[in-house]
Amino acid sequence: MSDKARLKQIILELSYEKRKVVLASGRESDFYFDGKQTTLHPEGGYLTGKLFFEAIRDVEGVEGVGGLTLGADPIATATSVVSFLEKKPIPAFIIRKEPKGHGTGAWLEGRKNFKPGVRVVIVEDVVTSGGSSLKAIKRAEEEGLKVLGVVTLVDREEGGRENIEKEGYWLKSIFTKSEVLA
Repeated sequence: MSDKARLKQIILELSYEKRKVVLASGRESDFYFDGKQTTLHPEGGYLTGKLFFEAIRDVEGVEGVGGLTLGADPIATATSVVSFLEKKPIPAFIIRKEPKGHGTGAWLEGRKNFKPGVRVVIVEDVVTSGGSSLKAIKRAEEEGLKVLGVVTLVDREEGGRENIEKEGYWLKSIFTKSEVLA
């Protein structure tokens, strides 16, 4: 079984639910992908890191991976660890939902691994409308990083790709909803 096929199996076992939910975008849906159930699983986390690293390894000049806490945290960490194991180390960062309430007041964790202007990729567990990705892009750029694009575990195929591309960034997905449910 390929790594991608095994990761799909884990997503279906742990992350996919057929039920009514309200998504981060505010829309209602009759199904849900809880990506953290997969990315926090030992094998799921490793395979996620491996496939995300493969998705960005040939992107010219990538110097970091990260995104909005909490969904991006295990993905960025796993991708960074796999990059080290593959002898092409790429540091991770985490974007807070609000600035740290004490100390540095930082929005971005992992700052000392990055100089201003470094080229980074935003990582996500699920993209629906692209709103969270665009929020992460905006904050990363306000913090001095140069965002190249976005990689997501699952693209729900509900306009996120189009919204991200309309803003001048690319989106790579490990899976689309259609692929997971096929």
